[in-house]
Amino acid sequence: MQNIVVLTGAGISAESGIKTFRDSDGLWEGHDIMEVASPIGWERNQEKVLDFYNIRRKQLLQVHPNAAHIALVELEKKFNVNIITQNIDDLHERAGSSKVTHLHGELLKVRSTFDEDLIMDWRKDLNSGDFCEHHYQLRPHVVWFGEAVPMFPKAVDLIEKADIVLIVGTSMQVYPAAALLDYVEFNIPIYFIDPNPAPLSRSSTYVISQKATKGIADLVNKLMKESV
Repeated sequence: MQNIVVLTGAGISAESGIKTFRDSDGLWEGHDIMEVASPIGWERNQEKVLDFYNIRRKQLLQVHPNAAHIALVELEKKFNVNIITQNIDDLHERAGSSKVTHLHGELLKVRSTFDEDLIMDWRKDLNSGDFCEHHYQLRPHVVWFGEAVPMFPKAVDLIEKADIVLIVGTSMQVYPAAALLDYVEFNIPIYFIDPNPAPLSRSSTYVISQKATKGIADLVNKLMKESV
């Protein structure tokens, strides 16, 4: 069974109604990124950071997987599919994808500021005074700017074994995620689905200039037919 690795970003979830948050001026919901998504921001104003992620969590619980998420599940009937996502939502899992690696953490989880391996599910607001069992404040289980990406080695291992790579809803221009393409074997086909795809230098790249819901549906049909 062939291995398909799917790299997804904000564009796939945008069609479910999830805001990308970063505006053209670089602000997230009117905040400088470093105010709400960095260790420095957390130290300076914990309440602001918690409020920012509480808003995002509430929004996530009100939306649903779209046709693009669901189409990727279809691929599991004939391929070994691993999804590596930069998104912190759970829409891939809710759609039914069985193997999802979150590079940047998960919005519906929190972790201890004392022990980063102490992680728990969390669907309500996270407030100051919500402590772990060691009586330390809980924080969003999200990788902030300036922090290590602990799932990156796993993502590298997956993509090194890929027979086919799909890029959906991400420019793959931001590191460290962009570095994953350096680990794709030469001549492995890469399908890049995006309305405005960034140029990739690899000759084996096939661009599908469409939104995720349309582009993935067409590509999944193609791949499923070819695998017969």
